[in-house]
Amino acid sequence: MSDIKFGTDGWRARIAEDYTFANVRRITQGFAEYLKNHNLADKGVIIGYDCRYGSEYFAEAAAEVMAGNDIAVWLTAQNSPTPVISYSVLEREAGGAVNITASHNPPTDNGFKVRDPNGGAIAPEGLEEIEAAIPDSVSDIMRMPIKEAEEKTLVRRWDPNPAYIAHISKLVDLERLRHAGLKILVEPMWGNAAGWFPKLLGGGNNTIWEIHADRNPLFPEMKRPEPISPNIDVALQRTVELGADVLLINDGDADRMGIGDEKGVYIDQLRAYALLVYYLLEVRGERGPIIKTISTTSMLNRLGKMYNVEVYETGVGFKYVAPKFLETDALIGGEESGGYAFRGHVAERDGILGNLYFLDLMVRTGEKPSELVKTLFTKLGQSYYYDRVDTRFPSAKRPEAKSRLDAAKPEHIAGQPVTNIVTLDGYKYELGDKGFLLIRFSGTEPIIRVYCELTNKALVEPVLQAGLELAGLA
Repeated sequence: MSDIKFGTDGWRARIAEDYTFANVRRITQGFAEYLKNHNLADKGVIIGYDCRYGSEYFAEAAAEVMAGNDIAVWLTAQNSPTPVISYSVLEREAGGAVNITASHNPPTDNGFKVRDPNGGAIAPEGLEEIEAAIPDSVSDIMRMPIKEAEEKTLVRRWDPNPAYIAHISKLVDLERLRHAGLKILVEPMWGNAAGWFPKLLGGGNNTIWEIHADRNPLFPEMKRPEPISPNIDVALQRTVELGADVLLINDGDADRMGIGDEKGVYIDQLRAYALLVYYLLEVRGERGPIIKTISTTSMLNRLGKMYNVEVYETGVGFKYVAPKFLETDALIGGEESGGYAFRGHVAERDGILGNLYFLDLMVRTGEKPSELVKTLFTKLGQSYYYDRVDTRFPSAKRPEAKSRLDAAKPEHIAGQPVTNIVTLDGYKYELGDKGFLLIRFSGTEPIIRVYCELTNKALVEPVLQAGLELAGLA
């Protein structure tokens, strides 16, 4: 049997190659053992799934294994956004959750995420414990047929949405948003956010359109359900054609968000994170620590100093962000990919709530998205420019590339002095007050990523090119 290893967030693999019913059952057995070892099995477990090929059947396979281990299961009655699944852990006081999703991966893949009793990602040491408990043989898996499990009420199907909606209604004024008179285009990327914004924001005087809102696991008109270009290009064009005030984007499982402005221009995920922090600190007047991954914006450090709040930096992935978020009672925690968690909610990325908060920022300030970016940069005293290049990179070549990067100690990058090198997660070259370059291997796919954020737009291309050369990709 193939080895199963958790990446940045969950285990992901190609359907019918490594992602099989047998392997889903094996990893579920490992998680069941983990729950039993930590005295969480008696609390039961939430199981949900996304819109990908076969996800509902893989979810049933996981439920059969939990039932076979005498662990009660609340199985979502329909595909459900990741933040809804995570909130359900708190609402049901469950021991954890299984989420069948590959998030933003290509249509060939599916995945398996696990969550702790807080609804957040399990820390790396816990994931290692689950991996160690995964049986090598299917003969070591305990399993009860789904019909029998339902008859014995070990598996119960239920609708998690009402409790989640009631909860977020306490965090943001939905009634105010319903009567904001906005023209809103929603891009759920053929995924779990489809139908949610018309449900939450309809009934007032808004005009709401959706695009790519059916279930189609081939993800037409995009390479994958990831809220960045070129996947969002059709939606950005449609924003202009409709004359929409804003484009709200969610990835396939709705734990990540994206924003397009009224001109059809994408507000990159680093600017979106800074705007959400500005909203919480300036507009709502809240205070608390900020958790950021090494790959996301240095605008947060500047905002932290301005508002006298702590900023903590972690490795990439919510398996690092969530524990720090809980430890510090953070105001917000997030990463470069566009996923953000909020205090008073759950230690999990929530693209639905994030988009609602952005709308609330628009309504409270009376500013359009493009105007909000200008307001942010005025507050910071300078502009910031971000870009990222992803390159397919076979795992077998990682040791060679890592050795090259370990040995490289550049004093200058694209003519800019390197003031510090951070190896917390990848290779981050700080360029003083000019910004940073980061090179790291993806934890979810065979990809190497080169990122930069700079205060001089003209430096973005040469710095990225220098990063590609450092990684041996140019």
